Amino acid sequence: MRKILLVGNWKMHLNTSQASLLVHRLSERIKIHRDVEVVLAPSMLVLQPLSMQIDRRKFRLAAQNAYYKDEGAFTGEVSFTMLQDLVHYVIIGHSERRHVFGENHRLIRDKVSACVRNGITPILCIGETKDERTAKETSRVLHDQLTSAVSDLTADEVSNMVIAYEPVWAISNGANYATHEIAKPDEVEKAVKVIRHNVYELYGRKASEAVRVLYGGSSNAENARAYLEVPGIDGLLPGGASLNYHEFSTMVDIADKIQSARKDIPDGNE
Repeated sequence: MRKILLVGNWKMHLNTSQASLLVHRLSERIKIHRDVEVVLAPSMLVLQPLSMQIDRRKFRLAAQNAYYKDEGAFTGEVSFTMLQDLVHYVIIGHSERRHVFGENHRLIRDKVSACVRNGITPILCIGETKDERTAKETSRVLHDQLTSAVSDLTADEVSNMVIAYEPVWAISNGANYATHEIAKPDEVEKAVKVIRHNVYELYGRKASEAVRVLYGGSSNAENARAYLEVPGIDGLLPGGASLNYHEFSTMVDIADKIQSARKDIPDGNE
């Protein structure tokens, strides 16, 4: 049974003191869970101080981005090499990096390779826009984004990575909260099948069954159970909900209850 993975993407929110306070409040409410892995992805600025504060029995850290070169004259960038002692994960290919900052398939591939090369687990984000969905191009988009990103990896390396399905049309940025669409669990299930099938075609059954797949489109405490019960889903990548300590800790509790229920199912009946 794969662990449920909850990754809170704080995006460009919270200064150092605010981030420290949020970690303190989360630590008060979140217990140590053997079968649920809780990851916090704060801004690059506060990664180092939070690494000194977090209870590592409860939390792991992720960076929201990094540059694919290990070192050099790249003013303003932070490399995966620099993050080795700070984080377990790095989010790569998030829709905001693709659509706001113009990151293309080649750059995302190089980042995934650099992440693995430096012993960090990539959380690769893939997903279609509203126009691509309307044109019924979801499967093609997922295929192209996934296959290009992992083209330099081995089957074992893919088995150990994380893939997050985040349909761009279902992601709230705050301003569009009242009007953005919500992905239905059956839509998520179809996308997850496409993702695992693509991994199967490229790297075989073992990799397709081992790779962890998350859902990342405006998940929160209200819909967490529905998404976590989608076959093939191993966790969530919430954004705004992870900034609310009550909301995020509730999502962790829901994940733990789901894992406990799965343990109670006799072998062969899962």
